[in-house]
Amino acid sequence: MIYHLFQWLQAQGIDFPGVNLVRFITFRALVATMTSLIVALWIGPAIIRRLQKKQIGETIRNLGLEGQLAKKGTPTMGGTIILLSILVPALLFGDLTNIYVILLILTTVWLGLIGFLDDSIKVFKKDKEGLKGKYKIYGQVSLGLIVGIILCFSNKVVIRQHVSANEPGAKPVVVQEAGKTNTFYYKDVKSTTTTIPFVKHNEFKYSWLAPGHGKVKDVMTNIVYIVIVIFIITAVSNGTNLTDGMDGLATGISAIVGTTLGILAYVSGNAIYSNYLGIMYIPNAGEVVIFIAGFIGALIGFLWFNAYPAQVFMGDTGSLAIGGIIGVASLLIRKELLIPVFCGIFFVESLSVIMQTTYFKYTKRKYGTGVRLFRMSPLHHHYQKENPDAVFQYPHHIYPEAKITVRFWIVAILLCAISIITLKIR
Repeated sequence: MIYHLFQWLQAQGIDFPGVNLVRFITFRALVATMTSLIVALWIGPAIIRRLQKKQIGETIRNLGLEGQLAKKGTPTMGGTIILLSILVPALLFGDLTNIYVILLILTTVWLGLIGFLDDSIKVFKKDKEGLKGKYKIYGQVSLGLIVGIILCFSNKVVIRQHVSANEPGAKPVVVQEAGKTNTFYYKDVKSTTTTIPFVKHNEFKYSWLAPGHGKVKDVMTNIVYIVIVIFIITAVSNGTNLTDGMDGLATGISAIVGTTLGILAYVSGNAIYSNYLGIMYIPNAGEVVIFIAGFIGALIGFLWFNAYPAQVFMGDTGSLAIGGIIGVASLLIRKELLIPVFCGIFFVESLSVIMQTTYFKYTKRKYGTGVRLFRMSPLHHHYQKENPDAVFQYPHHIYPEAKITVRFWIVAILLCAISIITLKIR
């Protein structure tokens, strides 16, 4: 809103110190980060007190984890702090006509509501299962379908490609390089092309996965792409949800991942940097940086209350929305194939649950008694619980929760650094 107000003032010829600053993505990103952080720190105590007054506390099952029972009664549904802290700067400083900003706001509200409904059932109806899994999946799939269709068919979602001067619709752009003036020609095209990490000629076309020829192939390409969009949004939001099991764990990792996405979005939406790095240029993707900046600030602000020992838990209200934002932002800047790297923690956490469940069912069916691969899943609990019957016993001793959290943060930083390095490894 402030962004559009300043744009209107400029159009009216009204000039005063600072009116032009809103044109700069870096300025708006910094202000968005500060605003979201301030909003989180401001509304956090009030929301926590209200949750405590309503006795909206976490129901704790005794799983034999160190310090677990001490968390009984800690308020949950604190994800509302995160959601409000994200939406306020997005609405104030984002370009609300930008399709990427609209999709990210939609994702935040959509998955936030699904998570809120899940937490409400757990807390108010005392149903530990919460919202049935199939309804969560329906909600995630529906969002993925909407996002996929918009990315496929909206004329505002394009990539910019270098073309020859005689190409129909080619537009010139003048670039200063090493003291020389060069003229290039470009064209904005609709495409589902994405980026392959670690590869020199790093463009992957989803049409390669689609059968048929001509218009049939075009239709099948869109179907394949939409299915992949649905899978990514569902997988990342569920992966974040599974990682939310220790004080500050999912919050800190998501902030680190968000920083990486912000850097990737900035260079992808900047004509000069994308040309220098030889990566895909995505017009108007710079607005993703504004949203992600608010996202990072909101998570850091929430971490103030969620760090060990936590005063509040985010619940599914926060975790589903956070994962959805990460997944959608990755798709918008065409970096979804990098998700297993910079979201490596979420990926491994999800994989550990799948491996644990599959192996237990297999051994129970074959031997009559189920055997667990890990002492406990998701993986972060493996380092926190003793179980002599599990297949994997490394490490042989358990760690305090705070140490596990910080070490997972460190691994996340390493994985995100590798993701950024891929910009130059080609």
